Amino acid sequence: MVVTLRTRTAGIVAVVAMTFLATACTIGDTGTSEPPTTSQSAPASIAVPAADVAPINPTTPIVATATGGRLTAVTVTNPAEQNTPVAGNLTPDGTNWTSSQPLAYGSTYTVVADAVNPDGAPVEQTFTVTTLTPGTTAYANVVPAPEVVADTGIGVGQPMVFQFTAPVVNKAEVQQRLQVTTTPPQPGAWYWTDDQNAHYRAAGYWAPGTKIHIEADVYGVDLGDGIFGAENNAADYTVHDSWVAKADGASKMLTVFHNGVQENAMPMSLGTPDHPSHEGPHVISDKQQSIIMDSCTYGVCAGDPDYYREKVDLNLRISNDGEFVHSAPWSVGDQGSSNVSHGCVNLAPANAQWMFDHFGIGDVVEITNSGGPLLPVWDTYGDWEVPWDQWQAGNATG
Repeated sequence: MVVTLRTRTAGIVAVVAMTFLATACTIGDTGTSEPPTTSQSAPASIAVPAADVAPINPTTPIVATATGGRLTAVTVTNPAEQNTPVAGNLTPDGTNWTSSQPLAYGSTYTVVADAVNPDGAPVEQTFTVTTLTPGTTAYANVVPAPEVVADTGIGVGQPMVFQFTAPVVNKAEVQQRLQVTTTPPQPGAWYWTDDQNAHYRAAGYWAPGTKIHIEADVYGVDLGDGIFGAENNAADYTVHDSWVAKADGASKMLTVFHNGVQENAMPMSLGTPDHPSHEGPHVISDKQQSIIMDSCTYGVCAGDPDYYREKVDLNLRISNDGEFVHSAPWSVGDQGSSNVSHGCVNLAPANAQWMFDHFGIGDVVEITNSGGPLLPVWDTYGDWEVPWDQWQAGNATG
């Protein structure tokens, strides 16, 4: 029993001694350690590249980026536009903001950007962005005006036309911004009839019922010679039934086809050998109940035996060269037997009324065997005189 007691006592002394040594060792280490330190992140950095360059194109978006943090707000305003904020989108991670609407020409924009770094420290920076000032601007008008044909639709021969209000030098670049969508699809091509008119048509006449959407996305586009596109434009058209009249100078008959089926036939008179009607498909561009026809408008004036100036009824314009389908009561005796007009298609009053009631903008009058030259491509509308392979190849690059 004594031995057992001593043995337990010695064990207890050893445990106490080890505990003391361990404690003494720990106290010594704590006494020689360095105090803890804290670190802070650098401020976030904001950049707006457009503020560091020459005036930008108004279609170029303003972009703000954050480095070493994230953007919390970006506001872009123009005092000239009542400081209405420019719309834009911030990426989910907050590192990038991009404007989503076009800017104005010749304007100064103030960009105020706020950001925070990972520690939440805020920073705000202000930038100035300017846009270019064009020498002048030009519009891309559509022909015919959509409101003119909204109720009637257009005929199968009507080309799609963008008419620019100033000459276009950079035709190839501008043409890339012109778009046509047809339903059902009918592949077509653009062709410049002059420096201001770009026309689009398919290989053949439009299918009746075709829906056509056209766009000119030319805002901010350099047309050449310091002229820029003033704004974008778009229009929609619907092609109505097919109406095609065939005027044969040999038979002196005008035969009318509705959706490919003969609908009517009537005697007529074309231009005399001295004033022959142009040959080829003509497209009606206007209709007027009555107009004053004056030969002096094309150089035959008072004193010339061929001079005339008189009121004419029921007029369907088929070229800007003075050719019409119209009522001609004075030539009824020659209609069906002789060509006696100055290039127009003469009809008896009742027949002219029938044509006026059934034909309109975009409908077609094809003239053959008149002895005249082909209708020029620029003469509203000589588009169909250009062979399809030539038209399809285009001429925007010269």
